[in-house]
Amino acid sequence: EPSMLFNLFNSMPSVSTKELEAKLTEKPQIIDVREPNEFIAGHIPGAKNVPLRKAETYTPKGKVYVICQSGGRSKRAATILKSKGYDVVNVKGGMSAWSGPTRGGKL
Repeated sequence: EPSMLFNLFNSMPSVSTKELEAKLTEKPQIIDVREPNEFIAGHIPGAKNVPLRKAETYTPKGKVYVICQSGGRSKRAATILKSKGYDVVNVKGGMSAWSGPTRGGKL
């Protein structure tokens, strides 16, 4: 049903990378839906790598923040998780906009 998906999309809570960075001290649950090689190259400390293709089977515990490289994949993953009833927040701009701490390094 396209209209239902559209509503889901419109009501998707989102935060900026700055807002997420400010919450890092609270140890939020963050999933990074990029591919493993992208994740290894640099990710937010504490983030869990759940590639987009696995989002369908992922079970978050409580509120989960979803990030990717630029925001496209995270929006798709967030929509999938939200449609299953999870408390999901999409991170706008993705890692391209992230200026906070990162783990990992170039391969």
